[in-house]
Amino acid sequence: MQKNIIYEDEHIIVVFKPAGIATQTARIGQQDMVSELKNYLAGKIEYQGKGEPYLGVVHRLDQPVSGVLVFAKNKQAAADLSCQVSSSKMHKYYYAVIYGEPRKEEEQLENYLYKEVKTNKSVVVKEDFPNAKKAVLIYKKIKTLMILEKEQKVSLVEICLLTGRHHQIRAQFAYNDMPLLGDSKYGSESSKQLGREIGCRNVALCASKLILYHPVKRKEMIFEKQPEEEIFLPFFTSGI
Repeated sequence: MQKNIIYEDEHIIVVFKPAGIATQTARIGQQDMVSELKNYLAGKIEYQGKGEPYLGVVHRLDQPVSGVLVFAKNKQAAADLSCQVSSSKMHKYYYAVIYGEPRKEEEQLENYLYKEVKTNKSVVVKEDFPNAKKAVLIYKKIKTLMILEKEQKVSLVEICLLTGRHHQIRAQFAYNDMPLLGDSKYGSESSKQLGREIGCRNVALCASKLILYHPVKRKEMIFEKQPEEEIFLPFFTSGI
């Protein structure tokens, strides 16, 4: 776990969650970040003999998604960070690899999402649909590459998330005909097939940058991490 820790002090701990690991789960025997971090903290001298360490979950990432997460180490920090999330003072940026090319170089996507509990899936609905929630993000095209042996294009986009809805990025991009590679839940048949052929095992989405204010010191803090998954690497080098 220590290798995934980006920053730690007495109030917060910032980590990089690998793809495939849940943020938090109640399933017995399944690895998750909260359990791993609590085990890590319990092993530190200052926590010994004090029972289970406190760890406040401030925000989450889907299990197939990698990226930067902040956790609170006390209730005061948890309350402050949660307030930053609800008031949009915490800013989250993502990299995603999409099938094909984005329709514009830069664009704001605005849709209304409804979470289907039975399928655990968010669907785009009309604004007046019961319990629909507004979902807004801005994306910017970074680079498009051609997979030569497949004669198909894939593109890297950077996303600024303005609202935090369930499966928001995956649902909005799929609805707007720009499905993420490796997304078996929201992808098109073509994007899912290409993902399988090139070995993209998880959703090609990474929470690459997190901007927040320290809950005690009040200074702005920026945490960045380049995606580690193989699907991202060609965009940061010279080809695919």
